[in-house]
Amino acid sequence: MSDKINMVQAINWAMDDAMAEDKKVLVLGEDVADHTGGGVVGITKGLSDKYGRERVVATPISETAFTGAAIGAAMMGFKPIVEIMLMNFMTVCSDMIVNHAAKLRFMSGGQTSVPMVIRTMTGPGMGSGGQHSDFMEVWYAHTAGLKVVIPSTPDDAYGLMRSAIDDPDPVIFVENMPVLWNPGDAPVRGSRIPIGKAKVIREGKDVSIIGYGRVIQNANAYAAKLAEQGIDAEVIDLRSVQPWDVETVLASVEKTGAAIVVHEAVKKFGPGAEIASTIHEHLHGRLRAPVVRIGAKYAAVPFSNVLETASVPSMDEIEAAVRSLVGVPA
Repeated sequence: MSDKINMVQAINWAMDDAMAEDKKVLVLGEDVADHTGGGVVGITKGLSDKYGRERVVATPISETAFTGAAIGAAMMGFKPIVEIMLMNFMTVCSDMIVNHAAKLRFMSGGQTSVPMVIRTMTGPGMGSGGQHSDFMEVWYAHTAGLKVVIPSTPDDAYGLMRSAIDDPDPVIFVENMPVLWNPGDAPVRGSRIPIGKAKVIREGKDVSIIGYGRVIQNANAYAAKLAEQGIDAEVIDLRSVQPWDVETVLASVEKTGAAIVVHEAVKKFGPGAEIASTIHEHLHGRLRAPVVRIGAKYAAVPFSNVLETASVPSMDEIEAAVRSLVGVPA
């Protein structure tokens, strides 16, 4: 076995291992079966040939219908994994997700759970335009009853998917499209990563950089360059947006005294606002400066490559924020 795999392979492994262990794990979605392509980028490839079309169901093009079917199956004791081809298409079935999957535990007084995973892809950088590229994780993180995870590495993708499948409540599993094929360490088969537990991927003392998904890969690479200039940045990969690891973040920022929160979702009303507010509430008076938020521009993702690149957080923005917080001029 290779020591390096990509996220496509890691998520496939996670579903394969879960299906092998538990016959109640199902997969539903457009084109997910092998005779229809094994998923839009091949993440479910090989599963229907191995486990049959009764457990890997290629559905009609109706996100509302097959998400609703999965909710019903989950209520009956199955563990469905639903593939919504792109995150923007989740708007089509948000009634099912927000008004049914998320609320049934509350409305049944805890008697009914909905153990399902909703997988979806998104992310600027592929030239897919405004209707195929939005990060809308905050929509679902804001909905009580839902968990939201966004892995940045193949190892994390495997472990978070296994935990998501095990979870008794609905989990939104967001796949950052531009990094799906980036190689990373192969996971230990069968391992889990707890939902809601961040990872300090680089320790530092001058400033904390907090994020998830593709931006955390970029931030980590940039932190290595900063180190050569005498700036010691700590980098935290949240991995989970809801619940998020408040304890790890606060411990880091209390140590460094400064924080930057970066995400590809639009900055206004984005996840960074919640994180920054929590930091200020707990560490007011112990920060050298207010928390800096960096996010996408308040606009639809452009189709033009040049404009698309300009719409999302850049290394220059992170550098300017870091230098401002640590008092080192450019």
